[in-house]
Amino acid sequence: MTGSEIPPSFRLAYVPGVTPTKWVRIWNERLPEIPLTLVAVTAAEASDVLRGGGADAGFVRLPIDRTDLSAIPLYTETTVVVIPKDHIAAAVDEVSAEDLADEIVLHPLDDTLDWERPPGRPAMERPATTADAIELVAAGVGLLIVPQSLARLHHRKDLTYRPVTGVPESRIALSWPEDATTDMVEDFIGIVRGRTVNSSRGRTATPPQPKQRKRPDAGDARRKPAAGKSAGKSPRGGSGGPKGGKCGKPRRRP
Repeated sequence: MTGSEIPPSFRLAYVPGVTPTKWVRIWNERLPEIPLTLVAVTAAEASDVLRGGGADAGFVRLPIDRTDLSAIPLYTETTVVVIPKDHIAAAVDEVSAEDLADEIVLHPLDDTLDWERPPGRPAMERPATTADAIELVAAGVGLLIVPQSLARLHHRKDLTYRPVTGVPESRIALSWPEDATTDMVEDFIGIVRGRTVNSSRGRTATPPQPKQRKRPDAGDARRKPAAGKSAGKSPRGGSGGPKGGKCGKPRRRP
């Protein structure tokens, strides 16, 4: 099989916490002839994977190195603190960064929030991954501040989480190489932005059909009154009365 005969496919990268299921389902419904392949990447390596051609587009966490990449911000996540279920903070709806000042707050090396270090007291060592940090929270070593989707991804029965105010939030974006904005990328952008299948943007859109002029019916033409004559009047100029009748006052008898 030559290169030109290789069937097209679309490779979609995604970082931990992003669930692309809905968009993949819509893609499969609209473009069943083009298979979509998911590529799991870490937040740190996402931009390099896109630039290196490892994926056609990807869901990334901002900020990223935007060199040679386009990006469309999609949504912002709530930041939460992961805590043991018996922690005092579990009794409130949300906490502030100041509330955590005396707590040991873990800062994993793969942290996705845009800060130098989280609030609270630093641990002696930084965990290698968020998953490692979750294990340390369960062991009672400290707390962990992450985007809410990561707290859900690493859910444990002995842990819970609460929203945190006064800290950075994580934004999710769709990104792709600037010089590779292909038709398939445009199709996926349309799906993510909620365009319908009949949208005017993208290859999946149905082109508008030209309106056809209605041809006059032959019977209508025969029924149309001749020029100079009004419908409903007698051919002799009457107004619908007896044939040959004249208008005016009745004649008096002698």
